[in-house]
Amino acid sequence: MIVVDTSVLIPFLKGSWSRPADRLREAERDKLPVGIPSICGQEVLQGARDPHEWSLLLETLSTQRILVPADQWQSHVDAARIFFDCRRKGITIRSTVDCLIAQIALECDGILLHDDEDFERIRKVRPLRTMR
Repeated sequence: MIVVDTSVLIPFLKGSWSRPADRLREAERDKLPVGIPSICGQEVLQGARDPHEWSLLLETLSTQRILVPADQWQSHVDAARIFFDCRRKGITIRSTVDCLIAQIALECDGILLHDDEDFERIRKVRPLRTMR
């Protein structure tokens, strides 16, 4: 499964070009399984400019496979451990949300499609599979 980060969703939904957004278009065209972590859906909705855009985004997201943590508590503990292990190795992760997204991708054995350097840093402490 391809797990899609917000850094790809936003340009994709805007119709902007970026290599990761183009890869998502290819995945949809090829009917590959795609999932969106629920927190990424939240981030997309938070960026709505007005009620009309909010409705359009919610309608679009509601048709997608939404991924949630396997276990609400343990997944957050494991995400915190990713952050902790990175920090202990001198690796700075700018967003704790990225740790949760990485954990969800690990739990579903997915390939994380992203455009965010934090995930490449996380790969130094976890077997996170990524695609840019």
